[in-house]
Amino acid sequence: MSVPSAAEQRLKLRTELRKARASAGLTQRQVAKVMEWSPSKLLRIESGEVSISVNDLRPLLTTYGISDRHQIEYLLDLARGSRKLPFAEYRDVFRSEFVQFLALEASASIGRYFNSLQLPRLLQTEEYARAIAVAYGSSTTLNGTEERMLEAQLARQDLLLSENCPELFFILDEVILHRQVGGRGVMRAQLQRLAELSKHPKVTLMVIPYTAGAHAGIQGPFTLFEFAGEEKPETLYIETAQGDTIESDKPEKTRRYLELFWQLEDLGIRDNIDVLTNRLIERMDEGVDDLAALLEAPPAA
Repeated sequence: MSVPSAAEQRLKLRTELRKARASAGLTQRQVAKVMEWSPSKLLRIESGEVSISVNDLRPLLTTYGISDRHQIEYLLDLARGSRKLPFAEYRDVFRSEFVQFLALEASASIGRYFNSLQLPRLLQTEEYARAIAVAYGSSTTLNGTEERMLEAQLARQDLLLSENCPELFFILDEVILHRQVGGRGVMRAQLQRLAELSKHPKVTLMVIPYTAGAHAGIQGPFTLFEFAGEEKPETLYIETAQGDTIESDKPEKTRRYLELFWQLEDLGIRDNIDVLTNRLIERMDEGVDDLAALLEAPPAA
């Protein structure tokens, strides 16, 4: 039996602590006062943003009236196992919410990604990712912080090589495949990478063609995670224009976005992605610029 990841154990612990406080009939403010904590500390613990030490957990369980030895040991074990989240070493460059996102991504059983402007991070080559980072910045070179963010992004892709790789579903808008991020050479290599990934046993790639017209996904990118354990709810992340993520595990919201993902799947082409990318590479090698070719073409008679 595999050992739960740090992210899974933190999720379990936060769920158990919320239940324990509710059973004790205490508010967050009341608990914070008894523990002599700031209210924000308990809020961050219950949201899973930060871990809780064993030394802090013992008196907290006493406050909640938990005295069963086996239950106490179970919760203490969860606290010990949740201390080291994946990508915790990047807390100096990412907000805690995004570090939590990375941890959940590593422990999910299913990941669903939709993007209409650029390739999802898990699919990007280093050169493509660097070109995106430069476009976001104010200089043609990345500073130290930006280099570390790029390093973390590439480290995420180790998930694709893992024996425990989750089922990953990616829906892309066709425009992503035509935008030559980083120039012709960079995009050519990126398309080759997509062709390779289309053969990955845990990866499903889908492309929504231009002919699909307007669709609900145009409102912006989002990611959905599902987990094997019942105590871990589906989690939704919506990416804002500023690159921040908004998290929600409310069933009514995650269900709505799951249904949206299924609708987008019905619009997408999922077969022969390698054929599609190879044809785009051929057009690129021939120097064909679709928009320029259209403008230069003689008008229809």
